[in-house]
Amino acid sequence: MKRFWDRAAAAPVEGGYTVLLDGRPLRLPGRGGLVLPRAPLAEAIALEWQEAGGAQGGEMRLEEVPLTRVVTTALERMAPDPAPSVAAIAKYGETDLLCYRAQEPPLAARQAEAWQPLLDWAALQLDAPMRTTTGVMPVAQAPEALAALRAALAELPVLELAALGVAVPALGSVVLGLALARERVDAEEACRLAFLDEAFQQELWGVDEEAVARQEAVVKDVKLAGRLLALARA
Repeated sequence: MKRFWDRAAAAPVEGGYTVLLDGRPLRLPGRGGLVLPRAPLAEAIALEWQEAGGAQGGEMRLEEVPLTRVVTTALERMAPDPAPSVAAIAKYGETDLLCYRAQEPPLAARQAEAWQPLLDWAALQLDAPMRTTTGVMPVAQAPEALAALRAALAELPVLELAALGVAVPALGSVVLGLALARERVDAEEACRLAFLDEAFQQELWGVDEEAVARQEAVVKDVKLAGRLLALARA
């Protein structure tokens, strides 16, 4: 789309803050008004729009406004009924990355050292004790543990839930996503933990360029989620 504005700026409105494009309120795709709970989030979204597309008349791509895209998902799709999003994100707990350990002793030991503290945290803080297994055969999680993960997700404000809607699929772990949301880990640490297996394989066999590209995409998503979590609370 063509850039049709010169200046994007955050501004207070009834109920919160919005973004103005040359003084006109930015509208959601469904034509509703954009109302944000925190000024720093509105300012960050305004900066995206200020930088997107260059000068007026330049071509703008939606990839240039990633915060806007996630916030739009939160406000238009999740806010009216968060339950389907909670259920979809919680489903990753059934095959949570942290519960699947390698058969090779060196990697298994590294996984246990890095991952078990987070599973212990989930058991103590979320009341969600998770079962672990060796290899790729699925392990059935206790219904009570999965219900506790859903409850923890359901407690999140919709913007934070939308952030986990980005982070959890990227990481393959609800436990890691909730640890990110509750500031148990930051985005960099969450990615390091999620890439534990890949890092081990790289030590043995060297760098795989395709794997590196996939990791870069994950890092981008998780950092976006972490940034939204921070801005939603600032």
